Amino acid sequence: MTSEREVFDLSGPLHLTTVDWNNVEHRRSVAACLVQGVYILERDRQEKREGDGALAPPWWKSFHFKIYRELVDAVDSSIFGVVYEFTPLEGNSDNVTNKHPRPRYVIAFRGTLTKGDAFSQDLELDIRIIKNDLHLSSRFETAIQAVQSMVSTFGSSNIWLTGHSLGSAMAMLAGKHLAKTGVFLDAFLFNQPFFSAPIESITDKKVKHGIRVATSVITAGLAFAATMKKGNNNNNNNQSGDSFAALSKWVPYLYVNPGDHICSEYIGYFEHRETMEEFGVGAIERIATQHSLGGLVMNVMGKREYSEPLHLIPSAMLIVNLIPPQDFIEAHGIHQWWRPDLRLNSKTYI
Repeated sequence: MTSEREVFDLSGPLHLTTVDWNNVEHRRSVAACLVQGVYILERDRQEKREGDGALAPPWWKSFHFKIYRELVDAVDSSIFGVVYEFTPLEGNSDNVTNKHPRPRYVIAFRGTLTKGDAFSQDLELDIRIIKNDLHLSSRFETAIQAVQSMVSTFGSSNIWLTGHSLGSAMAMLAGKHLAKTGVFLDAFLFNQPFFSAPIESITDKKVKHGIRVATSVITAGLAFAATMKKGNNNNNNNQSGDSFAALSKWVPYLYVNPGDHICSEYIGYFEHRETMEEFGVGAIERIATQHSLGGLVMNVMGKREYSEPLHLIPSAMLIVNLIPPQDFIEAHGIHQWWRPDLRLNSKTYI
C-alpha cells in the first residue's frame, strides 16, 4: 500500500519552485529530498513499481537531477544510496560566481527501512553503529569506494554528501575518512545517530550539567588509562589527538531534533564542550570529546580493543529544529527538513 509520504506531490516541498543555491534553506531542502529519493527508489524496487508507476523520480527530477549511479548492498541487493548528477536547464549558466555554487554531484544514503526485505540488513547495520564497527561492513565498503571514485574523477569542490539516520552515519564516516586525507566535502547530515545515555532529555539544567562534567572527567581519565594499557603512552595519545585534530577543518551541516533521542545528544556534546572552555577546564573536555565512555569502559574491562568513535567530530554547523514534534516518528523523520515553516537554531562549533 502506497503512503502519501512517498508521493512528492502530496508531501514534497511544493513551495520550492526555484532553487537558490545561495539560500541555506533551499540547499537543506534539496539535500533532504534527494535522500528521500533513495528511500522511495528502494521501495519502488520492493513493490516492483516501474515506469509511470514509480514514485521516486519526482524527488530528484523536481530539482533537475538525474541518477548517475545506484549503490546496491552486496548482501541483500537493496538500493542504499544514489549518486545524483545535476542537469541544468538548457541555457542556464553555471553559478560558479555564487558563494555556494550548486553541486554537480550529490551522493545520498538512505536510513533504515522498516518495510520490505531490506529491514534485516538495515537493522544489522544499526547494531553495527552501536558497536562502533560500521566501517567494517560491506555496505560501507561499497559506499566509500563510490565516494573516493567520484572525488578522484571529478574533484571535491562540487560534490555533496548527504544522508539520514543510518545513511547519515554512512555519510559522516565517508566524510571523516576523506577529511583525514585533506579532502573536505560539503555534507548535510540529518538525524545522525549519537548513541549514549539520554542526558539531553534531563530537564533540570544543574543536574544535567553535573552529569556531563562527571562524565567528562571519567572519560578523560579512562582515555588516559587506555593509552597506559597500550604501553607507548605519548605516541598513542598523540596519534589519537592528531587523528581527531585532522578533522577540525571539516565542518558538516548537522541537523538534529531535540525530541529525537537517536541524535539529540549532539546538542549537549557541543554545548558542554563550550561550557567547559568557559570554566577553564577545556583541556579535560578536549580529551573527553574525542572518546566514547562506553567504548573506553569495554576496553579497560578487556572486552574490546578501543577504536575511534565513528560519531564524534570536532567541528560542525549544528542546526536544531525548535518546533516540538508530535511524536518520535516526526522527530526522527526526514520530512521535517524541507518544511517551509521551520524554526531553527544554528551555531558553528570549531
